[in-house]
Amino acid sequence: MEAVDKALSEWRQGDCVVGEQWFLCRFKSDLPLTDDSREVAGEGVDLAESAVRGFAVLTQTCDIVRSCGKRPYVEVAPLVEIDSKQKLRGIQRGHMPRFGYIPGVADMSLVADLDRVMTAEKWVVASWERTPGWERDDEARHIARALARKRTRFAFPDDFGRLAQGLHQRLQDKHDKNSPEGSALRALREIRVRAVPSWEADKIEITFWFIRNEDQWDFDGQSWHSLLDRWLDLVPASGRFVRVDGSVTTLSDLTAKDYVESDPLDLDHLSTRDR
Repeated sequence: MEAVDKALSEWRQGDCVVGEQWFLCRFKSDLPLTDDSREVAGEGVDLAESAVRGFAVLTQTCDIVRSCGKRPYVEVAPLVEIDSKQKLRGIQRGHMPRFGYIPGVADMSLVADLDRVMTAEKWVVASWERTPGWERDDEARHIARALARKRTRFAFPDDFGRLAQGLHQRLQDKHDKNSPEGSALRALREIRVRAVPSWEADKIEITFWFIRNEDQWDFDGQSWHSLLDRWLDLVPASGRFVRVDGSVTTLSDLTAKDYVESDPLDLDHLSTRDR
């Protein structure tokens, strides 16, 4: 056990092993859902293995380095390759919470697939060649936020999903375009939504906060104000949503109260039915 603890003493949350690995998943043998499970269904097994590009360690650093006699397990997620640099940048900004951006393997276009998590004993991890997942503290915090966001995303009401569908579709359609609007969307740190007095109320006032990077003001003559008007026009007040407002702001200008009382709007999901 001392050898395992020593080998893992340098491992941290977000560190990776790169190279051929195998992800293991249990499935219902008579109702397989994926290609990997369908391939082995009917052979008297209910476990499917699939080749992956490597793994990212999800377990918190303090638990990784604790004695394997007390904490013998580590959670890992498979690394998958992203085929678009713009999509990779979107993942870095948190637009697709299914994936976790890992700086240490980003130059290989690899990210962690957080929809698939596997448990491994620490002996297994100790045998891997460690690829550091990050170098700076802010990168470590970014990884931790991505893992937390995956598990704590807010389930917006279905009627809000229908209300915001036009905006949601435009953001998806324009995000990767080589246009002023596409550049503006890629410059957003995140989009947050606040409901007053609450999401359960009969009458609700909605506020969208489009949180931009500090140093970007306009895009080929397109101001943030004109873009904001265009986006809000796609979310007309209706039903119990009696007012819809919004602003483009920065983290420096947004109050802590507004931040904690709002919820992040993900580009890949809006309602509970999509989760």
